[in-house]
Amino acid sequence: MTGTPVSAAGRLVEINRCQICGSERASTRYEDPPYKVVRCDDCSMVWVSPRFDDEALREVYGEDYWQSDSPKTKGYSDYAKDADLYLKTFRRRHRLVRRYLPAGAARILDVGCAAGYFLRVMAEKGHDVRGVEVSDAIAARAVEHLGSDRVHIGTLDSVPDDKVGYGKGSFDLVTMWDVIEHVPDPKQLLLEAKEMLRPEGHLILETQNVDSRFATLLGLKWHHFKHQEHIFHFNPDTVRRVLDQAGFEVVKLTSSFGGKYVSFDFIAERAARLNRAASLALKPLTLLRGANVYLNFHDEMVVVARARA
Repeated sequence: MTGTPVSAAGRLVEINRCQICGSERASTRYEDPPYKVVRCDDCSMVWVSPRFDDEALREVYGEDYWQSDSPKTKGYSDYAKDADLYLKTFRRRHRLVRRYLPAGAARILDVGCAAGYFLRVMAEKGHDVRGVEVSDAIAARAVEHLGSDRVHIGTLDSVPDDKVGYGKGSFDLVTMWDVIEHVPDPKQLLLEAKEMLRPEGHLILETQNVDSRFATLLGLKWHHFKHQEHIFHFNPDTVRRVLDQAGFEVVKLTSSFGGKYVSFDFIAERAARLNRAASLALKPLTLLRGANVYLNFHDEMVVVARARA
């Protein structure tokens, strides 16, 4: 993908070509200056333009991303504080994941593992786990629980060929939970993931569905329109297409496991994105410290794909 600097500092680049089909024909769906949410006229892929250049994009994921002063527009209010909720969510998702694992202990690689919550759940189940995380600010927590030998801090393509436990073609499952919408080249990342899998191994990814009913209803106020970090927005057709291009066959696409356990603080905080009245109406929920609920707006897709030979 090529782009032209549009900011004085050269930190933003215009994206004028669809990464999925290569078309230069696109229509603006929403404007949120300086950003636009653009849809490809030919394949329906949605992306943000302009976006940060690759170097600036990596800088987004510092300490202030994981403890953000404005989580409705960037990052999380306190990602580490909600560890129990993420663990609870991934234990629920294990019901799906286990269907695509071989008998016995499987080898699992989580790309974009953050604090390692999914890997901790899978290690509890007796599996051999490894993670990759580009943000050293949060990867330290994964290292704390899993060990430095099981967490590579950096990108997937920066894993050394001789790093023990990370051999290409050695994993039964590669996962990406809320990752591909963040990266500047989703197709390339999927190709790299395929190289890590054993023949006919599985990939499970989660990403938002920009054409879901909930996203369509909320429009620009949809909580996944966070333009600094979510630079691509997939729908079922475009996620299938990019997976096919990377050598995968989709075997299941569902919103059933796309929900999460969230605190009542989270609900009140996200309501603030809708309007002030909704925020004020839900503010008493913040008094219910420690309470949580499982929410699924069916605006996220969990996709299971098998690597083609």
